[in-house]
Amino acid sequence: MSTTVATGAPKKRIPVRPARILLHVFLTGTALAWLAPLLWAVYAALRPYAETSEKGYVSWPDKLNLENFTNAYQQSGMTHYFVNTLLIAVPAVLLTLFLSSMVAFYVSRFDFRLNLFLLLVFTAGNLLPQQVIITPLYRLYLLIDLPGITVSGKLYDSALGLVLIHVAFQSGFCAFVLSNYMRSLPHELTEAALVDGSSVWRLYWQIVLPLCKPAMAALATLLSIWIYNDFFWAIVLISTGENMPITSALNNLSGQYFTDPNLVAAGALLTAIPTLIVYFLLQRQFVSGLTLGANKG
Repeated sequence: MSTTVATGAPKKRIPVRPARILLHVFLTGTALAWLAPLLWAVYAALRPYAETSEKGYVSWPDKLNLENFTNAYQQSGMTHYFVNTLLIAVPAVLLTLFLSSMVAFYVSRFDFRLNLFLLLVFTAGNLLPQQVIITPLYRLYLLIDLPGITVSGKLYDSALGLVLIHVAFQSGFCAFVLSNYMRSLPHELTEAALVDGSSVWRLYWQIVLPLCKPAMAALATLLSIWIYNDFFWAIVLISTGENMPITSALNNLSGQYFTDPNLVAAGALLTAIPTLIVYFLLQRQFVSGLTLGANKG
């Protein structure tokens, strides 16, 4: 029997094409462009304002310290506003995922005439600019009376009001993503469960929903960041300073006649820490959720 002996000849080196070099240069430049504002904010937050006002921002620093971070945390009352944000973001994320997953399950696993139209109705809500409904929504929130649920009895100026508006605006996008993912699941699973006498609720809760964990984790990451960083609805629907979320707490660092940009930069970086923690905790599920169906063809 003949055998083939490896000659150990070196492999030919594939020449680097100019197009690949240009691609790497473009990607590197894009990454630096995205990181530049963040790095500049870190640089400003580490410098004392007295030194910045004397030498300007484009200058070599004499000293860098964490004093701005300490002052920003103490002056803004960040702990109180962080708790306010948790009371808004956590229920809003959970309710959005729960309600949108129910809609996605119904329109993707059952065939009826209006299933596509129902999904389009939910998705169309994301196409409506939020600024258009400021006035009618503001008046509606002033009229709705919920005694025993909110402190003032009004939906306006309450955490519940912000939770409801976030659920309303984010459910369409989540229902669209989850319905597309649920359609990729084998119908034999649900058919076998129905033959065995499984109820619709059990089919949704114990069979389909556990299979959607990657998509749910990806959406949970996005929703947490979007709702946590919301500033628009907090300004429109909250009037009492004590009820504001953490993004609005940065206003406490701005004076009437003077604002320390370095202090504000430090406060903004501190408020971004929870979103980074959420992303790193769900990073693997987030990436796997984004790449679902990438290898299908």
